[in-house]
Amino acid sequence: MVKIYQRYVILLYLKNFFIIFCSLEFFYAGVDFITNINKLPDSANLQLLYILFNFMSAVNYTLPLSIIFAMIVSKFSMIRSNELISMYAVGITKNALILPIFFAAIILTFAYIALNFTTFSYAYEYKSNILKYNQVVSTSSDLFLKYEGKYVYFGELNPLKQEVTKVKIFDIKDNELREIISAQKGLFLNNAWVLENVEVIKKPIVDNHTNAKIESVKLPSLRVLEKFRPKIIENAHLGQSTLSIPDAVDAIIFFGDQGINIDSIKTNLYLIIFFPFFAPFIVVIFYYYLPLSVRFFNLALMSFIFVFIALAGWGVLFVLGKFASSGVITAEISILLPIVILGLFALILYRKNR
Repeated sequence: MVKIYQRYVILLYLKNFFIIFCSLEFFYAGVDFITNINKLPDSANLQLLYILFNFMSAVNYTLPLSIIFAMIVSKFSMIRSNELISMYAVGITKNALILPIFFAAIILTFAYIALNFTTFSYAYEYKSNILKYNQVVSTSSDLFLKYEGKYVYFGELNPLKQEVTKVKIFDIKDNELREIISAQKGLFLNNAWVLENVEVIKKPIVDNHTNAKIESVKLPSLRVLEKFRPKIIENAHLGQSTLSIPDAVDAIIFFGDQGINIDSIKTNLYLIIFFPFFAPFIVVIFYYYLPLSVRFFNLALMSFIFVFIALAGWGVLFVLGKFASSGVITAEISILLPIVILGLFALILYRKNR
């Protein structure tokens, strides 16, 4: 059962969080819109979509900072009104006060991670496409890839519609061309590509003149290339690393099997799953170092210092993530290790104040 003081602290924290979060979102989206207004297409629909995708892509930056800033604002508000010292005076411990805020921050973090299981992850890509191509999704043309020993050519790929045209699949075994599959159109359905109006040309293994005949078979449809997702294809073609969590996992498995470097994709996955926990851990650490009373500290100066430290810490981790993406440092050292250290330090402070 939630106690009265816990309910009060959670509501105060969430109120400050949503105020700060909305303010940062509107600031980010507003500045970006004003900066690129001359580059936007004349279509009102595309302009509205650009603003929407701008808000969505800004969440990557504004959410963790809002989680931290909301705790700082909430605690300074309680300090000014003497609520914090009053709660301590009636026997409420430091740990009892930080737990509701920490759990609220963790829930917000998990909600953000859950969003990255969806197309939310591609908001920045869609926003950039509107600026560059005057459309939400850009099509890729003339793709030539290798998949499970087969060489695959797509004349054009539309990742949003999950559709390809002018498909050719060359099946090579023992350095010999054995089969060519051709189709004018294909759709990605049920985790595989379903080609329509297919022609299969089979080259026989020639032992003598009696079996030296090339066979041609026409099929209404054919299911091929299992688990070869459109975003994996686009990633391989364009060298992008920003993927949703399911697509990133599939890409790591796919490119790992092909012997292709997966550092940038693995870094992106770590940034989505582990980097957001930076905010809840910083919330706990800051909480134990914030002052208890307004009498002996300049709250304006203290708030500036903690905000600066939060921004600096976020910036350092962001730069380390960029280093990991470029292969300078491994993702385990640049992303996982700092988050683990922050988590352990927060746990030590919690246990120390029991």
